[in-house]
Amino acid sequence: MDLLKKIQERYLQEFSDNVSFDEFLINIVVTAALIAFLRLFYIYYGNAISNRRKFASNFLPLSLGTMLIIMIIKSSVALSLGLVGALSIVRFRAAIKDPEELTYLFIAIGLGLAGGANEPILAIAAFVAIIGLLFIGKRFTRSYSFKSEDRLFVNINTESNDFKEIHQILKEHFSHVELKRMDTLETGLDLSFICKAKSTDEIDNARIQLSALPYKISTSIIDQPDLIL
Repeated sequence: MDLLKKIQERYLQEFSDNVSFDEFLINIVVTAALIAFLRLFYIYYGNAISNRRKFASNFLPLSLGTMLIIMIIKSSVALSLGLVGALSIVRFRAAIKDPEELTYLFIAIGLGLAGGANEPILAIAAFVAIIGLLFIGKRFTRSYSFKSEDRLFVNINTESNDFKEIHQILKEHFSHVELKRMDTLETGLDLSFICKAKSTDEIDNARIQLSALPYKISTSIIDQPDLIL
């Protein structure tokens, strides 16, 4: 019992020298709360195509893990150098499909760093500033996003060989129609166009008119903001 008591006293003393237990709890609560808000913001305002709710579930363990590492190594140069050496041989192969995902991961890591450095006020101030700027940017650009990124890649697969009829329908609804590829199939055509639309109503009207044609036709429309017309 004496040995167990000595061990507990030793590690509790080392822990108290690093950060007080009260501050430790405050940092964890603040970091977890900020991550919860970050998760909600990413789910509702993110633009990534992947499952944002599933991806955002990684924010909390990532942030708390970062916080734990910083709290351990910040009082020991030897541990910090050892961590650098250990991470140099670790290869992370997680697939980041969208740069936005990486951005939010860095925010989560930053919150964990602030918590581990015992800077909860800095974490809150930085988080409010970052989320505030992101929210303003989202609100400001969302109403103009379709106007500035209205370029579309339209692929049409049809059993008909009448190219002119399909081309005419697209020209009636889109302000710009440019044929990029035409493949002749055994029964019909496979057509690829670059188009420009002013609103989603134009896209829906074109889709309805194409679907009303008296032969089988499939349409795929993909937003391509980087296309140069």
